[in-house]
Amino acid sequence: MSLKAGIVGLPNVGKSTLFNAITKKHILAANYPFATIDPNVGVVTVPDSRLTFLENLYLPKSTVPTSFEFTDIAGLVKGASKGEGLGNKFLSHIREVDAIVEVVRCFEDENIIHVSGKVNPISDIEIINVELILSDLEIVENRLGKIEKKAQTTKDKETVAEYEVLKKCQETLMQNIPLRQITFNEDEALLLKNFNFITAKPIIYVANVNEEDAVVGKNQYTEEVSKYASKESASVIVMCAKLESELAELEESDKNAFLKELGIAHSGLDKLIFATYDLLGLQTFFTVGKDECRAWTFKKGTIAKKAAGLIHSDIERGFIKAEIMKYNDLEELKDEKKVQEAGKLYLEGKDYIMQDGDIVYFRFNV
Repeated sequence: MSLKAGIVGLPNVGKSTLFNAITKKHILAANYPFATIDPNVGVVTVPDSRLTFLENLYLPKSTVPTSFEFTDIAGLVKGASKGEGLGNKFLSHIREVDAIVEVVRCFEDENIIHVSGKVNPISDIEIINVELILSDLEIVENRLGKIEKKAQTTKDKETVAEYEVLKKCQETLMQNIPLRQITFNEDEALLLKNFNFITAKPIIYVANVNEEDAVVGKNQYTEEVSKYASKESASVIVMCAKLESELAELEESDKNAFLKELGIAHSGLDKLIFATYDLLGLQTFFTVGKDECRAWTFKKGTIAKKAAGLIHSDIERGFIKAEIMKYNDLEELKDEKKVQEAGKLYLEGKDYIMQDGDIVYFRFNV
């Protein structure tokens, strides 16, 4: 399952520094706009103590964590929807991601140029929102222009339905409201799927602060961002991208010791990874054994037969049953046989809805 979260923001807010930390890759992080021209894609593993427990229990030949992609996208500027800066290129890249991670500058530093000349996180957010709204609005209006006459002069149900949902989008966008803030029914969502609207994508804000404020967990600017984000029920992660980039160079034990010394319970990166994973509606199931312990990513609501297909199409095609243990039961009893004796090994059919933490063995016949 290939799911992507796109890191966006104005130039020089810390996007590339954050991306370096996330993927431990050293891309160009220069102090001028458009240092990142082509999107940089990196796979990030999801920290999961459950997999560590399973690895210690089964002692497999290999252990494979679950993962998803972060894409670092070139900095956007005012007028991008009209082609300013890297405008169209930026917008085409962001349409390809499943969720948006918007980095907002919440620190003062006279040595790092701010594209607007001063630090103002709400202004920065609104510049990006306006550009994304204008971009979606242009697509809506272009399509409406092509189908309006047919929708008004024929009784073609599909065209009429598409026209009506696009008018709903147009009215929303013209009020400067992102499409993610309104509700679409199942039929409407299906009609809009191919448009891949940017403002319909879920969003999370990263408030990039200096090291001192990362320890405190907030400052005047982050409070403003949190207040703004609450209006659309979006999450805010406060972190210092520079600090996280330095932490990423350390061994795990050294990193934990350094965080403890700073008085920080969890790294900002771990918080961001978990928050983004949840934002994308992702969960994890496990397959275990002496050969391999592996975490698998699936979308909430996935049925067992479809989950089997994530491992191999033959397993989905020949699906018979799913043998399932709950992670908490195995952790408590520490032995598969004891789980079975306790009556906590379940046989489930193809329509069973997978749950986070399920440990699964798929029975199949091809």
